[in-house]
Amino acid sequence: MNETPTGQLPLRLRFPSPRRFDAFVAGENATALAAVTLLAQVPDADSLFLSGPESSGKTHLLSAAAAEARGAVYLPLRQLGAQAEAMVMAVVQAPLICIDEVDAIAGQRSLEIMLFDLFNRVREHRGRMLFAARHAPARLDIALPDLVSRLSSLVQLSLKPLDDTAAREVLMGRAQQRGFELADDVLEFLFRRFPRNLGAMLELIDQLDGESLAQRRRITVPFIRGIFDRRPE
Repeated sequence: MNETPTGQLPLRLRFPSPRRFDAFVAGENATALAAVTLLAQVPDADSLFLSGPESSGKTHLLSAAAAEARGAVYLPLRQLGAQAEAMVMAVVQAPLICIDEVDAIAGQRSLEIMLFDLFNRVREHRGRMLFAARHAPARLDIALPDLVSRLSSLVQLSLKPLDDTAAREVLMGRAQQRGFELADDVLEFLFRRFPRNLGAMLELIDQLDGESLAQRRRITVPFIRGIFDRRPE
């Protein structure tokens, strides 16, 4: 069996469950955590644009901000797909709009215009915005220059992925939230066996918990091997 079964992780596309600022392991991202927390709590705080690679904490911070600020909304553009335009424009009056996966609209003229219009309308009623993408606006291949200019005018913060020690802390914290402990040998196995994608590994922890409850078994290395040995190549 392939030892890096990326394609076998049965990850479902769905909005993340609400996350909290106090569960965010900052690592080198303490400045970003402080800025996003302020944005969620203070009505006249500066809007922000977060950039960073996968597993750097962008979605966690946006979800936490949306959960913290009364009336805020979280919208992941890639997951919304064809529904993005209708859903984004329906929430234009929200006090804080958290737009994740801005990368997804690059090169799609109608969606770029939609985001440009949203930006202007939110600014008119003094709303707050929090955007996130893998790269800063100028590197997103967005074709609409005015949209690049608007996004670039926001406070820019770059996130860095957690190192392995901090990533282990995050995984152990997720397990504790779900009511079980991750043994050291299980953690080592997960880091050897699966890609170093923290978001995918968090999803995996959730799925393993569901499997263990269904089978009434503890999460051990043999248990995990048994689950993936049953999955098709």
